[in-house]
Amino acid sequence: MAAVLEGPKPEETAAAAEDAASPTVEAVGSRPGVPILLAGNQLNLDLRPGGCRRLQYLCSQQHTQLLQVEFLRLSTHEDPRLLDDTLAKVPWSLLRLRSLVLKGGQSRGALGACLHGTLTTLPASMRDLACLAHLDLSFNRLETLPTCVLELRSLDALLLSHNRLSELPEALGALPTLTFLTVTHNRLERLPPTLGSLSTLQRLDLSENLLDTIPSEIGDLSSLRELNLASNRLQHLPASLAGLRSLRLLVLHSNLLSSVPPGLAHLPLITRLDLRDNQLRDLPAELLDAPFVRLQGNPLGEASPAPPSPPDISQVPEMPRLFLTSDLDSFLVTPHGCSVTLACGVRLQFPAGATTTPITIHYRLWLPEPGLVSLGPHDFLLSGVLELQPHGVAFQQDVSLWLLFVPPRVRVRRCREVVVRTRSDNIWNDLETHLEEEAPKRRWARCQVPHFSWFLVVLRPVSNTCLLPPEGALLCSSGHPGVKVTFPPGVTEEPRQVSMQVLGRARVAGGASAYKRALKWFSIQVVHMAGLELRALLEESEAAVSPLLCLSQSGPPSFLQPVTVQLPLPPGVTGFSLDRSHLHLLYRTPLTTTWDDITTQVALEFTHLYARFQVTHFSWYWLWYTTKTCVGGLARKAWERLRLHRVNLIALQRRRDPEQVLLQCLPRSKVDATLSRLLDRYRGPEPSETVEMFEGEKFFAAFERGIDVDADRPDCVDGRICFVFYSHLKNMKEVYITTALDREAQDVRGQVSFYRGSLPMEVPEEAEAARRRKGTDALWMATLPIKLPRLQGAQGSGQGTDFSLMPLNLGDAETGFLTQSNLLSVASRLGSDWPTVALHLGMPYRKLQRIRHEFRDDLDGQIRHMLFSWAESQTGQPGAVGHLVQALEQSDRQDVAEEVRAILELGRHKYQDSIRRTGLAPEDSTLPSTSASQNPESAQA
Repeated sequence: MAAVLEGPKPEETAAAAEDAASPTVEAVGSRPGVPILLAGNQLNLDLRPGGCRRLQYLCSQQHTQLLQVEFLRLSTHEDPRLLDDTLAKVPWSLLRLRSLVLKGGQSRGALGACLHGTLTTLPASMRDLACLAHLDLSFNRLETLPTCVLELRSLDALLLSHNRLSELPEALGALPTLTFLTVTHNRLERLPPTLGSLSTLQRLDLSENLLDTIPSEIGDLSSLRELNLASNRLQHLPASLAGLRSLRLLVLHSNLLSSVPPGLAHLPLITRLDLRDNQLRDLPAELLDAPFVRLQGNPLGEASPAPPSPPDISQVPEMPRLFLTSDLDSFLVTPHGCSVTLACGVRLQFPAGATTTPITIHYRLWLPEPGLVSLGPHDFLLSGVLELQPHGVAFQQDVSLWLLFVPPRVRVRRCREVVVRTRSDNIWNDLETHLEEEAPKRRWARCQVPHFSWFLVVLRPVSNTCLLPPEGALLCSSGHPGVKVTFPPGVTEEPRQVSMQVLGRARVAGGASAYKRALKWFSIQVVHMAGLELRALLEESEAAVSPLLCLSQSGPPSFLQPVTVQLPLPPGVTGFSLDRSHLHLLYRTPLTTTWDDITTQVALEFTHLYARFQVTHFSWYWLWYTTKTCVGGLARKAWERLRLHRVNLIALQRRRDPEQVLLQCLPRSKVDATLSRLLDRYRGPEPSETVEMFEGEKFFAAFERGIDVDADRPDCVDGRICFVFYSHLKNMKEVYITTALDREAQDVRGQVSFYRGSLPMEVPEEAEAARRRKGTDALWMATLPIKLPRLQGAQGSGQGTDFSLMPLNLGDAETGFLTQSNLLSVASRLGSDWPTVALHLGMPYRKLQRIRHEFRDDLDGQIRHMLFSWAESQTGQPGAVGHLVQALEQSDRQDVAEEVRAILELGRHKYQDSIRRTGLAPEDSTLPSTSASQNPESAQA
């Protein structure tokens, strides 16, 4: 019985892991007495739950197949005791084990973040794995390196990324055969000098740590080809780096470097020196002119900071700087203060004395669900939600906060302003906000916060404010000077802050208003109704409306004295020519959606251009000029239309992988530009008809007619994907789909339908929903077709690809052949190592960067495009397969190289057997190279 191979499910693969999940072996069953099928010398138990129990069962039965296992993958999302007990049995049962992958990251949290495994150490018996050459412990909770690892004398590759290591042991330098070491995304603050004793080390990755110095002994790594120190705190580099004569790649971006050793320009084999985003103001000429140097983001040529103060002036100590990696969600703040940069890009600055005692700050990024987002009727969301804890802790000095946000569109920037909104005592307030621009599409909203809570960035109508004293005041709109509110003396007993907002022809305000808790708040919001839309709604050519006025407050609803409001008359109407029977003053209470005509209940006064009336409490007011007599219902429709966005829905399938579907909700104005950017990688039906949606409105996508979502996702319930529409954010999700229908017989033609509202208990039947139209079905918005093409031959459902490539003929009789299916298996194993493999395959760095850009949101697409484009260029070339194996070994992916060798050996044996059966083989069984290329695909079937 043949082993059953399946491709990895993308949603189970860690997005930041160093390598993608390899093909896994399907277990026939996990209960005792049921055999588990192995794939040659591989045992993959990491993509399904219960891997530890299955391995224990195999070990207890003493399967002879275990003696053949050289590659073992096991998830660490298991009970810690069960995991430790299982690993203790590995050295006694898998005697030939060469590659051991014990990774977390396959499971995701409620917000989609990769979860770390439970592994904190390794049993001492692991030292007995005498043949182990490849050990991957990424995405776990290691705080120290297990001592048994330091006794693995055959270890060639050690992967420790995404753990909690603060230091590396001195004994690490005693590993005699280590060629590859990666410790990215940890908490390393120092390196042991013995690291320089790793004479065989070829690739070292220490990025995303807390290193501020590098020992000079690193210059003794005579075999080192690649060194990555990006995203640390390095200010200087040892001169010994210039002695790394084998170095080809040196990555130092996102540090604090103010100088670099000039000898780096003379490294004989260097092909790339990345110095981006540092503090370099001057460089030697040989580095400035070198084509392999990258210097973007440095203050080159700028003047140095001001010299230090004279000795008689007390010096202020430099504020500590913290750079948090992606696996850290907290940091310590002391009375000395500090500057903190979170992994998400948020920055905070705690001045000295902000806290009197050390305090641990926790942060979390939330998706902008409606329950966490407070938006006014005419606000737009520009960021996610940042939570800083502990809530409510008051600081002795204000803390500075910088939030990244999506720049608003140019057409609304003149009449709107960006503010940071925070929650205090269950009330959302806007903070005084200043904008800073780092790049055209990278902007910060900076504010001062007295305490911690939830924070988000909002685009709102421009605001004018004034302080209302008991003596009275006059507030005018900066965009419409004719819009005024007059507060007479005695209107209030205590000073109050009054705010006016204008949407339309308003000028840009200098900044948002500072909200103070001790004050009561009012807001006046003026919104224009488009004349053409109004006339179309009323079917009346002379209809017109004034600005919409909204008055609200957090305190008592009434004033002590009437407040006089002045609004401009609707366009085309004057006080001398108007017909009073056509003028209607409409009133809307904040808690209802109805508009009432109160014209007969107030005394309206008119000038040539304006109307005045008095109110004693705040609400919404609107002047309409129309011949209609009942305008309340029409006003409600008009007000809703002010807030609606016209959007289109799209559903596209990736050309190289039709099981990957992109769903997106786009403003109508962006559809053409977005499709022109996507259609080189995706294909699918035309966008839906235009539908209208509110800011923050929920909707969901349901796959129908035999197609289902191929994963458990936090935003997926029973195969339905939930969305929340925000006009300035990306309303886009990529999902993988599957079907229970037979794809080997024919195409599967399904569909995806979009419905309004939150996920219901039951969705209407798809056939009925597809027949309904908007007028009769308010929930249904659109239905778009989805097609899964018929599977061809032996590609199998696990790969999920329908590549539009020519049949591959990669290899020759001496080295063997690789088919498209084989290359797909290799691609699924490379993960983030693919750029290194590409360079060793001879791919130009410029082409590699182009692939990264074209598939910037799709790691699998980057890998497949690289591998297949190289394979197509090598078709018919002798030695291509050997070149691939060599590139994999040079990239420290011996595990994949061994897999390729096994595939080639199997293919050669099968092909030789087929030649012998047909009587074409020579007597000495040596196959001629000319006949070997006739049917390589069948040889690998």
